[in-house]
Amino acid sequence: MINDLAHRPWPLPQSSWVMTQRWHDLLFMHWPLPVSVLRPFIPKELSVDSFNGSAWIGIVPFRMSNVRLKGLPGFPGTSAFPELNVRTYVTNGKKPGVWFFSLDATSPLAVKIARLWYQLPYFHAEMSIQAIGDTFHYKSQRRVYKTVRPELSVEYGPLGQSFLAQKGSIEHWLTERYCLYAFGYKNLYRSEIHHPPWKLQEARAKILTNTMAQFLSVPLPNRQPLLHFSRFQEVLVWNLQRDQKP
Repeated sequence: MINDLAHRPWPLPQSSWVMTQRWHDLLFMHWPLPVSVLRPFIPKELSVDSFNGSAWIGIVPFRMSNVRLKGLPGFPGTSAFPELNVRTYVTNGKKPGVWFFSLDATSPLAVKIARLWYQLPYFHAEMSIQAIGDTFHYKSQRRVYKTVRPELSVEYGPLGQSFLAQKGSIEHWLTERYCLYAFGYKNLYRSEIHHPPWKLQEARAKILTNTMAQFLSVPLPNRQPLLHFSRFQEVLVWNLQRDQKP
């Protein structure tokens, strides 16, 4: 994987990666929103990225495995678990990347480590994912002591043959991003990632409950989201680095 570089928009970092992860059975759910809706939630150092004039918010349920540091085995309770991301897309002017509004996981230790090490808004949640044939039943409810606990319940699965997104398409713009941004200690940080090009499929989904974006000032559009499925992705992750806006 480390030698598959032709699809990358910029070279790999000169430093070595520090973590590997495997992602399984991802559902990408995306809704368009005005840039102005998301702007208050993004650090001023970053620009909200847009496609054909719209920002996009994504809700992505999946499960992880082989989460481990380079050269070390996986630790019990932190190497395999369901995860749920709420995200949008940003740029600092030279490297388009991902901004996470929240990340939910079942592993309390993984949540603590990710919060401290990567300055990411991880939360502990009660989660389950059950596969019946090619249909995945996914449930998540955040474990916070508040009246409202963000939750997602969705049934989903793939449709059709897998494909690689073409450059310039909305699928390519949403998924082919090779860094994430985080803000902590009054500074902007970037973490580089690497993986093969996404193998996507069209997807079907029945959303039973979704309050994951309740922090927004407006509700999500009352329409079926743009849906994509990916069976598997293997990922390398680099350490956070201080980032400067050009």
